[in-house]
Amino acid sequence: MRAVLVPVKSFRLAKLRLAEVLDNDAREQLARELAEIVVSAARGTPVYVVCDDGSVADWATKRRATVLYAPGLGLSAAVAAGVNHLAGQGFSLAVVAHADLPLVTDLSSFGSSSQVTLAPDRRHDGTNVAAVPTRVGFRFSYGPGSFQRHLHEAERLGLHCTIVEDWRLSADVDVPADLSLVAHPHTGTQPAARAPTTPTTPTTS
Repeated sequence: MRAVLVPVKSFRLAKLRLAEVLDNDAREQLARELAEIVVSAARGTPVYVVCDDGSVADWATKRRATVLYAPGLGLSAAVAAGVNHLAGQGFSLAVVAHADLPLVTDLSSFGSSSQVTLAPDRRHDGTNVAAVPTRVGFRFSYGPGSFQRHLHEAERLGLHCTIVEDWRLSADVDVPADLSLVAHPHTGTQPAARAPTTPTTPTTS
């Protein structure tokens, strides 16, 4: 069994790097909209939202997601706690997806419980989506350079690792230039035209 795990930062504090083009209300609205897209992409797969904010918890509950409240842990530790919880609930695979992927459409078949599957960002720096077996003790290490660290972690565990090159998963919204990926009323932007999906490239670590 699989579950989708989405760490969600306080909407009020999200997307601070967009402050030069979006005011506080606009950034909060955008963060909600992006999180909605990611949760909807679960397509019936159980969704767990890891958060430390009451408004996010209320939002997640209204969307029939299970809330895992993890105050003060930081992203990597909060995700690890979430994966451990999923293992205790009988899930064999955790699909961890960041909450700022505007083009993601379907996470319900991402990954396999027999391996690690990683979808990096466009720069192959961060890890936008990671599917990991829940009981192998995978050490998450988010932040700059996380993609390479997660590759090395799969190697440390002796697990096969597949890298998924998919523009719908590699696109995230961090800086003003990324707003070209979304249609947003506060900026007047429209979604950029995208190329076809690049096939999955398997690698062994």
